[in-house]
Formats: sequence, structure tokens, C-alpha cells
Amino acid sequence: ATAAVTVAQDSLLNICMDAKHHKTEPGPEGQLYGQCVLWKDNACCTANTSVEAHQDQSYLYNFNWDHCGAMPEKCKRHFIQDTCLYECSPNLGPWIDQADTSWRKERIRDVPLCQEDCEQWWEDCQDAVTCKVNWHKGWNWTTGTNQCPKGAMCQKFKFVFPTAAALCEQIWSGSYRYTSYHRGSGRCIQMWFDPAQENPNVAVAQYYA
Repeated sequence: ATAAVTVAQDSLLNICMDAKHHKTEPGPEGQLYGQCVLWKDNACCTANTSVEAHQDQSYLYNFNWDHCGAMPEKCKRHFIQDTCLYECSPNLGPWIDQADTSWRKERIRDVPLCQEDCEQWWEDCQDAVTCKVNWHKGWNWTTGTNQCPKGAMCQKFKFVFPTAAALCEQIWSGSYRYTSYHRGSGRCIQMWFDPAQENPNVAVAQYYA
């Protein structure tokens, strides 16, 4: 039985989800761009994907961050980091879930984010503007990129997401879970870490697997 458990655990570690741009197996990617460079030693994303993660309206999802006017750079960097984590991290296995959408077979759900990562995201984005709580669905895509649905009002993040937990848990329909765990605790996933150090999320995935 123990052997079976070990196999089940291993199957959750060092894997890439079955989604639109992910590689089938993680591995080194020497040329990762910008904020995605943290994953260069072992990544589920290609160099191309990492470049696109930094573009407004990139071909990855044709998603427009500036749907209610220009998103401030200090806020946008969190969304870029969120994209890098999602596309590049091989340490999200314990939270991979089935997704029945045309563009991906799997998604992440309830990834326990470190408190600082979530709080800083909210802090830097509170004055950015949006018209929707759940960015996964309900947009008007008639132009080929997401626009606010009819009647949706553009408001500052701090009114749309009154707390850091609301932002992290609602914006991608439950992909993340707000936790009171701190960076370095081994109990929460870090969106940000020092590239000179080892990836702290490897141990976190092992713990939850």
C-alpha cells in the first residue's frame, strides 16, 4: 500500500498540466524571459510563452489587462507573475483539477498562496480598475479580445475586491486560496522567490502531495 501511495504522490510532483500552452514534461529552459526567469532550471513553459506572458493582449489568451483603462505597472507585474507561475511552474500538481473548456483539459484550484504574495498583489492593485469579479468568464469577446459586458461598471479593485483574500480567490474562480502561511513556511506557494535560491515551491508540492 505504501508503494501505491508513493506512486500516487510522485504522479503529483514535477508535472505540467494539460492546458493550452504547457509543455508535456517540465525541463530546463535557458532563455526564459523577464519575470518568468525564476523557472528557467525546470519549467512547463517555453521561452516564447514566457515572452508572451509579458505582453498586453498576448496571443496566449488575447486577454486585455487594460479593459477599464491602463493598468498601473506596479499592478500589472503581479498579473505577469501570476501568468508565469501558471504557465511555468512544475509544482502545481496537487491542485490540478479537470477543466471542461475548449482550450484546456486541466486547471488549478485552491492553490494555497502565501499571505505576503496575496497582500502585496492587492496592495499594488487596489487603485487599478476593472468591471468584473471573475475574470474567467462573462466577458464580451465580439472584438476578439475581452471587453466589459454590457452594463458592467468600471470600478477600482478595492471596491470590486474589498480584501486581499477576495482578490486572490475570486479573480480566477478559485484557482488560488488565501492562506495565513508565510513565505518560507513550506506550506504555501510563492508567486515570487529569489532566483538565486532554490525554488521553495518544490517542498510545498511535496508536503501537499
